[in-house]
Amino acid sequence: MKIVPVGPPVQDLITNDADDMELIDWLGTKDENSTVFVSFGSEYFLSKEDMEEVALGLELSNVNFIWVARFPKGEEQNLEDALPKGFLERIGERGIVLDKFAPQLRILNHTSTGGFISHCGWNSVMESIDFGVPIIAMPMHLDQPMNARLIVELGVAVEMVRDDDGKIHKGESRKLLKVS
Repeated sequence: MKIVPVGPPVQDLITNDADDMELIDWLGTKDENSTVFVSFGSEYFLSKEDMEEVALGLELSNVNFIWVARFPKGEEQNLEDALPKGFLERIGERGIVLDKFAPQLRILNHTSTGGFISHCGWNSVMESIDFGVPIIAMPMHLDQPMNARLIVELGVAVEMVRDDDGKIHKGESRKLLKVS
């Protein structure tokens, strides 16, 4: 009889990358469940307007965060140009914005991580559920809206509401992060 593994794949969380270790060390300075991980995968990208709204929502929420802000190949941008003017200075030490890969499993598994703003790709959903990190669902394409509906129904996520034009607004992300 052949045994077939069921459930999320177990992956190695160990890294020797100096940048990854610096990020994990930064997380270690934050209180338990005080940090939000923001990542939308590597296939689909936020519009300039949505990127600004996410940035302003994070800023207004006053939560700690790690945000992986990716750009399509060939369209790489300087983060300071892509984000609202002065954003990086205003957030100071409570946020890190990366334009490269981040060790998602290690971040989600860290005790400081208390939430995940996600595109709801299946791997991200499974990893977040496996580590018990609640999701703010911001689906974009293909299976992501269906995945988002499923995890909202299961009670492990809330969905970020978009307006009639499909746009998000900073007030919605601030509200979902439950900050007054």
